[in-house]
Amino acid sequence: MTTASTFFWLIGGIIVILCGASIVGWILARRVRSAQQRSVVDNLNQRLQAWWVIVAICAVTFLLGKIATLALFALISFLALREFIALTPTKDGDRIAVFLSYVVLLPAQYYLIGIDWYALFSMFIPVYGFLFLPACSALSQDTEIFLERIAKIQWGVMVSIYCISHAPALLLLSIPGYGGQNVLLLLYLLLVVQISDVLQYIFGKLLGKTKIAPVVSPSKTLEGFVGGTISATAVGAALWRITPFTPLQSGVMAFIIVLMGFLGGLTLSAVKRSLGAKDWGTIIGGHGGILDRMDSIIFAAPIFFHLTRYFFSV
Repeated sequence: MTTASTFFWLIGGIIVILCGASIVGWILARRVRSAQQRSVVDNLNQRLQAWWVIVAICAVTFLLGKIATLALFALISFLALREFIALTPTKDGDRIAVFLSYVVLLPAQYYLIGIDWYALFSMFIPVYGFLFLPACSALSQDTEIFLERIAKIQWGVMVSIYCISHAPALLLLSIPGYGGQNVLLLLYLLLVVQISDVLQYIFGKLLGKTKIAPVVSPSKTLEGFVGGTISATAVGAALWRITPFTPLQSGVMAFIIVLMGFLGGLTLSAVKRSLGAKDWGTIIGGHGGILDRMDSIIFAAPIFFHLTRYFFSV
């Protein structure tokens, strides 16, 4: 089966699942009576509507190729950084650092992926960005809560640009016997992450009793985490044919993706709580902001990228 046909089969499967879920949501919306139940069902249907849009955008973009995919993720990084900066107000002395984050670090990071310059891509932000951003703010001579201010900017750049960019960076890997199929590896990562999030949500709603971190994320339960992890790992193992992995390797990779995704969601929730916010934004109906949808990918993508590169790439 060719890469294109495999891609269409996967997208077709996702559409079938969304159709089934949408029908269930439509039925539930007409049967619920209490205000609380209606709120839950309305949120579910909002999420489903958003998923239709997300799947359509991703499918079209991936079909258009590498440049379009990089442009999409660059836009995601831009919107994510904007959300982060909006919730962490800066001072006049930070304007240059914030400006450079948008107009230098972000486009440069994705340009380096586009030209397959792995060495500089992997160190550009953690080394050069880490050093020069605080230096730019220091030149303003505003020392009030300087460390706190620059740490927020650095964190925003790391999670919004550097970590997210590792997802499309999968396209630059050279894996023996897997030439021209890297888009399927990117799709594998996204599917496992999002399926895990959905299944943890469902298991949490159905069986959840034991809160894992009620102060940080009240909706995350041990039952939801275990049920979602086992199920998503099984799905990841079943998808081994679209990867360069064996079934066992695919299952292990899926488990790592799920675990890192969970930690990413928990960590970004802690950051939100510390800032007194419920969501990072409102751009995605039922989900919140870009960072609310990308929090799992932020932690999972770099780990998955480097494990794949180290063990399977040449």
